[in-house]
Amino acid sequence: MNAVVSSPFLPVDGLPPAQVCQDGLCQPASLRPSPASPLRHDWTLPEVEALFDQPFMDLLFHAQQVHRAHHVANRVQMSTLLSIKTGGCPEDCGYCPQSIHYDTGVARDDMMPVAAVVDAARRAQAAGATRFCMGAAFRSPKKRDIERIAQMIREVSALGIETCATLGMLTPEQAHELKDAGLDYYNHNVDSSESYYRKIISTRTYQHRLDTLAAVRNAHLKVCSGGIVGMGETRLDRAGMLVTLANLPEHPHSVPINQLVAVEGTPLAADHPVVDGLEFVRTIAVARILMPQAQVRLSAGREAMSEELQTLAFLAGANSIFYGEKLLTTGNPDVERDRALLDKLKIQAETQAQTDARGCC
Repeated sequence: MNAVVSSPFLPVDGLPPAQVCQDGLCQPASLRPSPASPLRHDWTLPEVEALFDQPFMDLLFHAQQVHRAHHVANRVQMSTLLSIKTGGCPEDCGYCPQSIHYDTGVARDDMMPVAAVVDAARRAQAAGATRFCMGAAFRSPKKRDIERIAQMIREVSALGIETCATLGMLTPEQAHELKDAGLDYYNHNVDSSESYYRKIISTRTYQHRLDTLAAVRNAHLKVCSGGIVGMGETRLDRAGMLVTLANLPEHPHSVPINQLVAVEGTPLAADHPVVDGLEFVRTIAVARILMPQAQVRLSAGREAMSEELQTLAFLAGANSIFYGEKLLTTGNPDVERDRALLDKLKIQAETQAQTDARGCC
């Protein structure tokens, strides 16, 4: 029995884009990547499931073609993430060691002084990062928090590095204040599919997350939004998460794909199945195909990944990494280890000038 799966490629012979499957095996028709193909915002769950179900080598080949049609090959953008306020979050996200609901040993710290944040940004820039992200454990920041963070943004921006913030839910007014301060990107992940989301978080709804993303878009900030793999979700949930992201009015400019870092004391540390590394790579590849122009970021969980697994993720279309000392409250591969891997693969770290020339995507 044959099935047709739409594809962001144009066939050589001019026929409609298709992936032909027979007896459970799928192979691309004679296709070539087309940079001129319009971005899609109408993906269906069956279409995305079919992408996940492709033979692994076909899926990676498909994703790498899309990647090269939209991005410079063998180049990775480097970001550094700093926790500017750690712990004390009232949310009950089952994966998060910063929640007040769980005993994880993470101390509650006040917000860092502005000067200390700027110094950290300066070090990140010197180490090669072209984007500096400031994260704070809030449900939603208060007015005084926004005022202080706006000052951080102004001073970090003055260094000539891109700025990003992740502060929880934002009102439209707060999003505009951050934009006026010079913020480039705002991160707010959807985490998983809408149906699985309620199993890991009860203190805010999926719609709350979508509303914040809408406020960020409407303030003309660049959206950074992705999710977490390995929380006990199914492949269907991973497909649903990517459908949500790809069908937003605008694709996120950055799509971080995180591997769960199970921290002792959180509910997900007690009982969660480990997701196969190849399934993680499939998720990266499908994200690349659905959102061709996005920076797909290999994010949390890299410390536990082998060089070979990270290499497959790059082959699948990941072209951004978090880089530096810490990823909020969990470890991250150190700078020298990252540099050594990129050197082995002959992948270049994107320079600030290249980041600035590329713009959003």
